[in-house]
Amino acid sequence: MAKITKISDIMGGANILSPLVSKKLGLPPYPPWEQRSHVEQNLELPLKYLLQVLQVEICWNSYYFGIQTVKSPVDFWIYQEIIYEVKPDVIIEVGNFFGGSTLALAHILANIGEGRVIGLDIDHSKISFSHPRITFITGNACEQIKKVKELIAGGDKVLVIEDSSHEYQNTLDVMRTFGPLVTPGSYMIVEDSLFYHGIDIGPNPGPYEAIEQFMVGNMDFIIDRSRERFIITTNPKGYLKRI
Repeated sequence: MAKITKISDIMGGANILSPLVSKKLGLPPYPPWEQRSHVEQNLELPLKYLLQVLQVEICWNSYYFGIQTVKSPVDFWIYQEIIYEVKPDVIIEVGNFFGGSTLALAHILANIGEGRVIGLDIDHSKISFSHPRITFITGNACEQIKKVKELIAGGDKVLVIEDSSHEYQNTLDVMRTFGPLVTPGSYMIVEDSLFYHGIDIGPNPGPYEAIEQFMVGNMDFIIDRSRERFIITTNPKGYLKRI
């Protein structure tokens, strides 16, 4: 097997950048699946390169019911396991984008038979659907905390998913604002902490550093690394369990 020196070695000569960036730089487009090499041809592929391939697929080619999700299917499998175990009455998803993951969360709750989703984003113009289990609140998430609390009844079990800007301070602010709403035994999931801790993209410092800062002296949460058992994850240290 030829030695792999860069991600383009397995991507049909293409770069790992987004289609838009590729076009601006005059680089080859990201190739369709049939033009790429396959798993049996890449058994010695370093994990870091695999994470880069996964990230491109997550960003541009992951859909749920035809709606873009921008979510790792590996991690989302873990999400449904957590949701089934916790059976939250409320899932707060901070950052919705096209809403594919928001809809998937609502469907999981519907199959359980209980629960609803509160979706927060500064812009919901890309959302093209509605669902009886979903309430969208538009605006800065931390500034909408009062509205969120009004939708949570006493005794509700709450789970939080943080997937907003991924900037260090904003991520930390969201964690500090919404963390207290998470009920014991439930989780706050902080996404994309692999930025500069797996793939060299995104804000730096980012979610990984925000998680570490949040946990300093924190006696309410533990980092549950058992939720990273597939090894491949976009959320290293990102599964925080309320104790």
